[in-house]
Amino acid sequence: MSDYRPPFTISAKAISMIAEISGLIERYAIRLEQQDGLKLRKANKIKTIQSSLAIEGNTLSIGQVTDILDGKKVVAPLREIQEVKNAIATYDLFEKLNPFSVKDLLKAHGVMMSALVDEAGNFRSGNVGVFRGEQVVHIAPPAERVPYLIKELFHWLKHSEDHLLIRSCVFHYEFEFIHPFADGNGRMGRLWQSLILAKLHPVFQHLPVETMVHDNQQKYYAAINQCSKSTNSGPFIDFMLEEILRALKQHKGDQIGAVNGVVNGAVNGAVNQVLQFITEKPGCRTNAIAEALNLPLRTVQRHLEQLKKQGKVEFRGAPRNGGYFLKNDHTEQNG
Repeated sequence: MSDYRPPFTISAKAISMIAEISGLIERYAIRLEQQDGLKLRKANKIKTIQSSLAIEGNTLSIGQVTDILDGKKVVAPLREIQEVKNAIATYDLFEKLNPFSVKDLLKAHGVMMSALVDEAGNFRSGNVGVFRGEQVVHIAPPAERVPYLIKELFHWLKHSEDHLLIRSCVFHYEFEFIHPFADGNGRMGRLWQSLILAKLHPVFQHLPVETMVHDNQQKYYAAINQCSKSTNSGPFIDFMLEEILRALKQHKGDQIGAVNGVVNGAVNGAVNQVLQFITEKPGCRTNAIAEALNLPLRTVQRHLEQLKKQGKVEFRGAPRNGGYFLKNDHTEQNG
C-alpha cells in the first residue's frame, strides 16, 4: 500500500473556516430546494461553464452559453462554440463521474477536449511548461512519470483521513502541478475539485469551484505560485476555503422558505438582487440588470413587474434611453 502524502500544512485559519463552511452548507441546500431552485441550478450551471472557459480565454458571454445550452444558433468562433458544447456534455456527466477513479478522469477529459486536442482522454505524451506571457512559471514532471503520479495522488485522495474539504484543495493544487494533460488541465482540475466536494455534500454541484476561481483569478495564481515556491499546498488550501466560504455567505442573505416570492412582506432573494442593483445603479436598463446579475432577461422582466406593482421601482424616460429608478428616488436621468 502506498504511503504517499502530498506536502501540506493545515493552518488554524483553515480549521476555523472548515467549521464555518460546515454550518453554512445546509442553509444553502435548503435554498436550492425553494420554488425557484431548478432555475437557480440551471443559472449556476451556465455560470460554471462560462467562468471555467473564460479563465482559459473563451470570450463567449453568459447569454451565448445559455443559447448553446438551449440549442440555439450562436455566431462565434467555432473552437469556442465547441469548447462550450464539450463543457455542457461533461457537466451533464457530473453525477455519473466517480472523483476517486482515474478511468473516469480520462473519460471526462475525453469529453471536455473532444475535437479540440489530439490526445483527448489520454495523458500527455510530451513534456510541458506553464507560461505567463513569455515567462516559464512551472515545468511539469516528465510525461513518463504522469500515470504513476496521478495513480499515487488518487490513492491518497481515496484513502486519506483528512477532511474532504482539505483533500479537495490539496488534490486541485497537486493536479495542476502534475499537469497530466497536453491541454485542459485548468478546467479539469476545477471540475474535479467540485466532484470531490460533491461527495461531502451534493450542494457543491451547484456551488462550483469554477465560478469562485473566475471571480478571483489573480489570487488563485498567486496562491499556486506561493505553494510551488514553498513546496507546500497550505496557502492554496487557505485560498480555496476562503472562496468556498465567501460563495456560501453570498447566499446566506437569500430568503429561506419563500411562499409565492414573499416572506414577511419582503421580496425573495432574486427580486431583492434586482432591487439592490437599481438602488446602486439608478437608471439601468433591463438587459444591463440581466447581464450583471446573471439572470435570464425574462426573469428580470418578471421581477421588475413585481417591483413596479409593489411601488418600489418605476421606469423613467423614453423607451430607448430610459431606465429603472427607485420609486421615491428623484435622481436625475443622465441625458
